[in-house]
Parts: sequence; structure tokens; C-alpha cells
Amino acid sequence: MRIRETPGGTLATLLQGLAVGRIALGAGSVAAPRSLVRAFGVRDSPEACYLTSVFGGRAIALGAAYLMAAPTERRRLQRLCLGVDMSDTIAGIGALARGEQPRRAFAAMVVLTGTYAAIGAARLLTDLRR
Repeated sequence: MRIRETPGGTLATLLQGLAVGRIALGAGSVAAPRSLVRAFGVRDSPEACYLTSVFGGRAIALGAAYLMAAPTERRRLQRLCLGVDMSDTIAGIGALARGEQPRRAFAAMVVLTGTYAAIGAARLLTDLRR
């Protein structure tokens, strides 16, 4: 399936939605890390809650930077976000491959970050074709 892109089109709309999603998930991670840890099915521990808060702050920063950026700067920020999403997805796939528990939690996170990465990669490929 090929996504046709026009200025301000489908991918631009999706990327804005992802930025809002980053902020929302990040805010939840910072405000209530234990609830998010439990929702993902991760073992509740002080370390898991701390890391959830840390990554929540990162998500807020990436989403807010993208939304506040001028249209000309969004391409650079989108590529930065793609790198982060690819790194997160690869780490999650590694955890699944090693059989780390809980598998359901890692699978859910890989689906989430993988979706972000796939949309970001689609945008990168569209930009490279221009």
C-alpha cells in the first residue's frame, strides 16, 4: 500500500497525531508511572516506575518540540523521533527474542513503538523520493 502525500496531507496529519500521543503518554508516565507500569503488565518496582517517568519526560519533550517547531524544522525533528522510535523498537524486539518476561508487556510496547517507527519511516521515504 502506498500513501499519497500532499503538503499538509496524510503523513503530516499522522505525525502531528503521534506528537500529541507522545505528549499524552508522556504526561501519564510522569504523573502516574505506577499506573502505567501496571497497565502495560510490567512488574511493579521502584526502578520500573523511575524509568517510566524518565521516558515520559523524553516523550513530552519530543512531542512538544515537534508541535512547536516551524514547518521547515519539523523534518529534522521527525527524523530524530524516527531514530528514537527505531531504537526503542529494536530494544523491545531484543527483549522478546531473549524471552524476557513479561512477554505480553514487551509485545505491546514493540507494537506501540513499531507503529511510530513505521509512520516515521514512511515519511522519510516520501521525503527521499522528492
